[in-house]
Amino acid sequence: MLLLGFFLGLAVGIGFWVWQQVQLNRYLGRILRPLTSHSYKMGLLMTPGLRQEIAMVKQKQQDLQQSLQTYQDLLDFAPVGYLQVDEENQLLWCNQQAQEILYLQRWQPGQVRLLIELVRSYELDHLIEQTRDWQKSQMREWIFHPSYKNAEEISTIKSLTLRASSLPLPNGQVGVFLENRQPLLDINQARDRSFSDLAHELRTPLTSIRLVVETLQNRLEPPLNRWVNRLMQEVDRLISLVQSWLELTQMEANPSIQLQVKAVEVRSLIASVWETLEPLAQRQNLSLAYSGPENLWIKADPARIYQVFLNLLDNSIKYSPSGTSIHVQAKILSPNNGGNAPPVLEINLIDSGLGFSEADLPHIFERFYRGDKARTHSPQDSNSIGAIVGNGLGLAIVQQIILAHGGSIKAMNHPETGGAWMQIQFPEVMANSLSEDYS
Repeated sequence: MLLLGFFLGLAVGIGFWVWQQVQLNRYLGRILRPLTSHSYKMGLLMTPGLRQEIAMVKQKQQDLQQSLQTYQDLLDFAPVGYLQVDEENQLLWCNQQAQEILYLQRWQPGQVRLLIELVRSYELDHLIEQTRDWQKSQMREWIFHPSYKNAEEISTIKSLTLRASSLPLPNGQVGVFLENRQPLLDINQARDRSFSDLAHELRTPLTSIRLVVETLQNRLEPPLNRWVNRLMQEVDRLISLVQSWLELTQMEANPSIQLQVKAVEVRSLIASVWETLEPLAQRQNLSLAYSGPENLWIKADPARIYQVFLNLLDNSIKYSPSGTSIHVQAKILSPNNGGNAPPVLEINLIDSGLGFSEADLPHIFERFYRGDKARTHSPQDSNSIGAIVGNGLGLAIVQQIILAHGGSIKAMNHPETGGAWMQIQFPEVMANSLSEDYS
């Protein structure tokens, strides 16, 4: 009886197991039904191709990793700084040059920290935010004042003039290239000091030479005195160059100290300058055409503003074709934003000469810059007795004088005449001028 029960239970268990296997096979059959023998054979045939594709993908991944490492090494040893931040302005990476420029001794590669915690520079932070908001490359220059850990670093860590160029990257990231411009500025300052010292040393011997030449002029008869007269012109040219350089250096060091501000009537001043230059203009049959209000008053140094128009009108006379007119257009501009902002006097000087080349325009006001020979050597130069001697500093001095008055000057080519177009703006327009209608 016990054996019968045992075999009966065994039979039931085996039957239940067989039933489970049958159900499992049916289930697998339903799942694997789409995989026919044909597709199975095709899969076997495709397996080597898949392996090859996977190997190619792995190789490309390795190549990309190698290229990425190469570019990172190049950035790391580049002569300019580079840093990259994420969408939350956390510093992701920077090269060795950026670490030196920004004094990032507290940052280690692989460490992610807020940039503002490492570099206390509002200008840099604002540049990054602006680049991310506008999704556009930006450029900015400012003086960077590093933070100090202790008082001992004050004598060793100096402020730097930096120029940054930023570009937007995917996922809100921003990359910034940094250029340390301080060495260049230091070289320029050292150069200017050297030239100024040299100019001071040259002034006395040049004055002595001129006295000797004046003595010879009174004692020599023609034709020998022709050479002495030529020597006098060259000495005067050197004296003018030295004086102009010293004057420019002083104005750059302290622009306002040279100004004796008074009320100046601009129209009368321009007429006085033209009267001085009129003998030169008559040789070429040139005329002055003025348009604008007659009663224009500004707060300025009369001697300095006279010097500005003397230089600009003299240049226009030198480079204007015979029988043409030099146009001076004056108008008062109302402030764009209204309110209590003062009006601005704009004066445009336009000639009909050759104008400036596109390559020269960005450098017009640089000292000693001599651009297109067609404009720097005019046929009238050799015959203009009493004319202002060109030394490459005239327009640089003009710009410094106008900047010292809080104004601006821009050099362009006029679209109608094709000649040089100087646009000057003075902010200190006095009440006497405001009876005229704003333009």
